Amino acid sequence: MFGISWTELLVIILVTILVVPSENWPDIAKFLAKCIKFIRNLIWKISDASENIKEQIELEKPINDLIKNTTDDVLSSFSSVRSNTKKSKIVKNKVSRKTKGSSKS
Repeated sequence: MFGISWTELLVIILVTILVVPSENWPDIAKFLAKCIKFIRNLIWKISDASENIKEQIELEKPINDLIKNTTDDVLSSFSSVRSNTKKSKIVKNKVSRKTKGSSKS
């Protein structure tokens, strides 16, 4: 616990009991209770925030997959259209060269 062994914690408690007057013990107990409550609430808030972050990440995974698949499909369709237009231009050039060559003869 915070790098303190149980024997060290016991010594700290005993020294505190001997040094602090008994009339201040209720105030110290209230202060420690407030500290523990604050730390407990802080831990709960942190764990809730981490759970919310995990949920958001899990929700974003399918969206990222959808975006990736959509962009891949769109890019592949553009590349296929572009390759088809290049092929048709090559075929047209070959046909026009043949027709030009045959018209000269």
